[in-house]
Amino acid sequence: MRARNRFTCPSLGSTPTAVARYPRHVLISDERRMLFVHIPKTGGASVEQLLREMCPDARSVGKQRHARLRRILAQHPELAGYWSFGFVRNPWARMVSWYSMIETWDRRWGPSSGRPQEGQWGSTRDGNPLWRTVAAYADFEEFILRGTAEVDRLAMPQVDYLVDGEQRADFIGRTENLAADMATVQRELGIEVTEIPRRNTTSHGSYRDYYSPAARDRIGEVYAKDVEAFGYDF
Repeated sequence: MRARNRFTCPSLGSTPTAVARYPRHVLISDERRMLFVHIPKTGGASVEQLLREMCPDARSVGKQRHARLRRILAQHPELAGYWSFGFVRNPWARMVSWYSMIETWDRRWGPSSGRPQEGQWGSTRDGNPLWRTVAAYADFEEFILRGTAEVDRLAMPQVDYLVDGEQRADFIGRTENLAADMATVQRELGIEVTEIPRRNTTSHGSYRDYYSPAARDRIGEVYAKDVEAFGYDF
């Protein structure tokens, strides 16, 4: 990758083995009857940290990092009555944040760092297959034009995580309004409204400065469902 040229409460009564079936990063609380769907690069790490601090029984376990609400409820119908929510973000800004995070990892710990790449750290420093795929792209333009064609996760509209036919999350907040929307979540769950921490943030300029006309149009095409559902524009 080159520099750009530009959340002790009663449980469901499951055994530890049964609990491990839940997809990782599907955060649930049995006491609050809450289900949080974590969409990548929408402030989910900050939301998760706050929820864990405010409700000690909150847990996210399993193998899949980011699962859709449809799949969660199909596999675990006992969660159907839980209050579900998630956050979405302007897709153009989200992709810049995603790229910037991976670029920072690559520069510090990934192939571009010159460090050994044998997975010796045993932590997020090792990255993951998605990060390593993106790190091989020449720049942001290739990340958008090629990445959204080659990597399904990079081209999955956010609405698909939260809405599927008659199934829809009970609340959909926006990263752009994170503090106020998270306060709405806290009030709904009956927990104290507190300031949300900042996690996994990256520093970069205006997202618009990253885009060529072709890259801008590509995100408008790939994330057309988000644009229509949430009214986002470039």
